[in-house]
Amino acid sequence: MKKPMRKVDQAKIRQRKHIAFRMNLLFFSIFILFSLLIFRLGYLQIVKGEDYTRLLERTEEIAVNTSVPRGRIYDRTGKVLVDNKPMNAITYTKTTSTTSREMLEIAEALSELIQQDTKRVTIGDKRDFWILLNPDEAAAKVSDKELKEIGKDGTVSKHDIQREVTRLTRERITDEELNSFTDHELEVLAIYREMMSGYAYSPQIIKSGNVTEEEFAAVSERLNEFEGVNTTTDWDRVKFSDSTILGTMTSPIEGIPRSHLDYYLARDYSRNDRIGRSYFEQYYEELLKGQKTIVKNVKDRTGRVIETKTVREGEPGRDLVLSMDSELQESLEKLISEKLLEMKKDPRSGLLDRAFLVMMDPNNGELLSLVGKRLVKDEDSGRWEVHDYAYGTFTSAYEVGSTIKVATVLAGYSEGVLSVGEVKIDEPMNIAGQNKRSLFNQHGRVAVDDVTALGRSSNVYMFKIAISIGKGVYRPYKALPIDIAGFDRLRNAYASFGLGVKTGIDLPGEFPGIPGTDTRSGKLLDFAIGQFDTYTPLQLVQYISTVANGGNRVAPKVLKEIREPSKDGETLGALLEETKVNILNRINNTQKEIEQVKKGMQYVYYGPNGTGRNIFNGAPYTAAGKTGTAQSYYYGDDRSKYGMASVNLTHVGFAPADNPEVAYAVVIPYASTDRGNYITQGIAMKEIVRTSLDTYFDLKEERAKTNASETTDQKIDRRFDREKEKETNEK
Repeated sequence: MKKPMRKVDQAKIRQRKHIAFRMNLLFFSIFILFSLLIFRLGYLQIVKGEDYTRLLERTEEIAVNTSVPRGRIYDRTGKVLVDNKPMNAITYTKTTSTTSREMLEIAEALSELIQQDTKRVTIGDKRDFWILLNPDEAAAKVSDKELKEIGKDGTVSKHDIQREVTRLTRERITDEELNSFTDHELEVLAIYREMMSGYAYSPQIIKSGNVTEEEFAAVSERLNEFEGVNTTTDWDRVKFSDSTILGTMTSPIEGIPRSHLDYYLARDYSRNDRIGRSYFEQYYEELLKGQKTIVKNVKDRTGRVIETKTVREGEPGRDLVLSMDSELQESLEKLISEKLLEMKKDPRSGLLDRAFLVMMDPNNGELLSLVGKRLVKDEDSGRWEVHDYAYGTFTSAYEVGSTIKVATVLAGYSEGVLSVGEVKIDEPMNIAGQNKRSLFNQHGRVAVDDVTALGRSSNVYMFKIAISIGKGVYRPYKALPIDIAGFDRLRNAYASFGLGVKTGIDLPGEFPGIPGTDTRSGKLLDFAIGQFDTYTPLQLVQYISTVANGGNRVAPKVLKEIREPSKDGETLGALLEETKVNILNRINNTQKEIEQVKKGMQYVYYGPNGTGRNIFNGAPYTAAGKTGTAQSYYYGDDRSKYGMASVNLTHVGFAPADNPEVAYAVVIPYASTDRGNYITQGIAMKEIVRTSLDTYFDLKEERAKTNASETTDQKIDRRFDREKEKETNEK
């Protein structure tokens, strides 16, 4: 009989079995886990192996823009006004993994091959460069105690701490340390700062324009030694006209102005891109800039570029053809310049400092010439020099005097206070002791109709129209109560011609003029003869064009055509688009009323008492126009003379009278300081008007004959002459 097991032994047996079970469970769990791990590894290697291999070797493509030639600008005859001149350039493209030390080494090597101007190096550049060259000394500028003090606030981020340390370090660099750089080190710094200024993978110009052939060749031969460095062709803008309305460009150094940076960066520009800064170059930036070459840099996971692919070839900007005639423009510029200097000799012309002449096709708004000249005294010689002020034709405004009277008569018709052919008595008027009269009739009573009133420039006729518009009643020697709404009615009527409002020209910066604010009744009368509000020369030509074409206010335009880029710069590319005629509004007058004022404008030149009679004696064409003078005050460039009394001379018209093809406006502000004597200046004005129209029609006739008789060989010779002229201008 077996001896019963003791309880202690039974407990040990149960414990061993439990341990064995737990060990088996543990080994089984380990087996399962290893099986899963082996299965997972097998899955990754066998099933997903190729995917992960591709992922490991994945490349990233980044678009990079490169520059292309800007579109050329031509005049209406095909003459180049603005072109591009190719020039050598050296560029650098950094990557996201490029270190400052690597760029410094490349800058050191380049400094041995090229000469770099150090004028653009700033104090800030020197501080950064000193820190880069002297890391240990720079680190010692901020003590450990200060560092702990900066970081004692646990809420301050590492970035903020580093920024504060950098600020303190820069501030503590002494002048002696900053001035310790050698000429060679400054040249290295000048190269380095250009390399640093661009974005990653975006080519940055290191040197352009003044790169010598030797420098270009030396760098080109060693491109494989300088990662990111390249030699290429850059473009410089070349102007063959002094007209300021063509505008200007920013330089490669300037790039995009800070004030416009966000706007252009949002349109895929690079920070260092050149853009149109003013007028035509600025207004038509989108057409002129062209389409950059788009390349893609293929880089590996370290950020190193391993391949460059061209995705889209660049295209030069569109060539733009202006409505302006450069030959006519140059002739009229010379005319205005000569007359300005001639008039300046008169002792009464002390305030005279500018003159304007605008010519426009009244039917389609094409500006044929936009001439503005300004006198500036040379400080060294003391002589007067003539500077271009073409943009002043639409950015400066003046009282224009009697040239406004055509609009006043038409306003009288449209407001229902005047009928075609109506006769009024021109007589001296006295309003509460203030005398107002016409220049041609100082004392008597003369019956004049609308045609004669325009031809003889009757102030009183216009006064009576204004009084009716203001719902007033004239009583000699009495006050003249009026409805001040008459100012608005007359101003709105003028605005329908383009006076006192923007003309819609395709150039930036247009000025609408300054409206008068005095609402006394006498000022309404002054308003009706052009001595209250101010208007630009461009507004005057739009206004008279509206009359010339039968009542349509057409927006003036500088751009005539958009063309494909020319292959040789001489032969125009294919026509892409011709700008449309933009009719802004139609005046509220009948054709009969418009024809009536045209008769008055013809009377000015051909009537027995016209204010512009004899101007066109013997001319092979007819014209219709209106003369004007305005008592004004000087507000030109010389502030010491502000507020001095002067006289503005103006003249508007169109030709031929029966079938207008050209409208013109001449404005000579501050022509005389003697309001009673401006004969010399008046003669000069008449000569300007006659000569400018003669020039226009002579050119037209000459070209018609040339086109009719020119042989193929002659056309080739003429093109050759233009090429030689272009080469001479470039030199």
